[in-house]
Amino acid sequence: MISASSQQSDARADAAIRHDWTQEEVLALFQLPFNDLLFRAQLVHRQYFDPNKIQLSTLLSIKTGACPEDCKYCPQSGHYNTGLKKEKLMAVQKVLEAAKKAKDAGATRFCMGAAWRNPPEKDMPYIVEMIEGVRDLGMETCMTLGMLSGSQASILAEAGLDYYNHNLDTSPDFYGNIITTRTYADRLTTLAHVRDAGIKVCSGGILGMGESLQDRAGLLIALANLPKQPESVPINILVRVPGTPLESAREVDGLDFVRTAAVARIMMPKSYVRFSAGRESLSEEIQALAFLAGINSIFMGCKLLTTPNPDEDHDFQLLNKLGIAPEAVTLPGDDLVKEQTVIQKVIDNRESAADAPYYDAIAAGRVTEKPEMQDTL
Repeated sequence: MISASSQQSDARADAAIRHDWTQEEVLALFQLPFNDLLFRAQLVHRQYFDPNKIQLSTLLSIKTGACPEDCKYCPQSGHYNTGLKKEKLMAVQKVLEAAKKAKDAGATRFCMGAAWRNPPEKDMPYIVEMIEGVRDLGMETCMTLGMLSGSQASILAEAGLDYYNHNLDTSPDFYGNIITTRTYADRLTTLAHVRDAGIKVCSGGILGMGESLQDRAGLLIALANLPKQPESVPINILVRVPGTPLESAREVDGLDFVRTAAVARIMMPKSYVRFSAGRESLSEEIQALAFLAGINSIFMGCKLLTTPNPDEDHDFQLLNKLGIAPEAVTLPGDDLVKEQTVIQKVIDNRESAADAPYYDAIAAGRVTEKPEMQDTL
């Protein structure tokens, strides 16, 4: 039997940032008894984060559909017929209006996603305007635009971009079963350009695409063993979209998601580990266990790009039940926004559906009611 003091010692050792994780070590973590794994993950988590704080983000699709990539999970791929309504890049003012509503509701980071293989040079000035405008609102900024060249990463950095999202999706070994139009090396090159430009890296993956436990371990190894670990690690659960090759994939067990989150926390102790796509399929009890495992970031709002996401009031009510409060953010003028106050404000003053604080792709006519869309960040 492993003593509590021994587990605490192991957790302290795990908390040292490492870039040399092996498959054998990571599989051993996955195979720990559930309680032991969560205990170790929580001990590691507390060394770097307040366990009762969470980072809140909102995600907006700024350009939808017609992506030339063939990612088998994605309804925005032009290779599949999913009923998605394609749309060009949104106007800058519309993006800033959505960001302002997100900020008013308590989000501290605004993420913008475009379905491109790589951003067209002609659209870069508009992307820069969006970044600058959102930063002027006092929010952190994140973009996911596909592959980047070194010069494009530098342009985004000069505009003040805080984070760039570019997921590895799965392990190097399983990757070719999911995507053929972009290599794993392509993704790693983009992450290197982002890091070299001084932008924080947001990179994670998706569970439920038919991968093995070894592949889940391989994904986390690829992330943790980067020269510098990502500051943000989103873990997505596949949303099975009719019309995509993965529409009949096996559903992810909630406890398997929690295990993956716990292993990610142990391997990447300083990273924010985020609940991303697929969270609405999980019960409150599973979400509570995931927070215990070290999840400390979520997307808030009823839509995640074009994918259903838990209602923001439901999120706030769950956080209140658990005694978890969103992190404070320093806005211009050094005003600290205490999000616990925001939580109560949102619960007490629910806005009408017509004036919801989050972008609703269906109400805006950007997508049809069917099918539900899988988007990840």
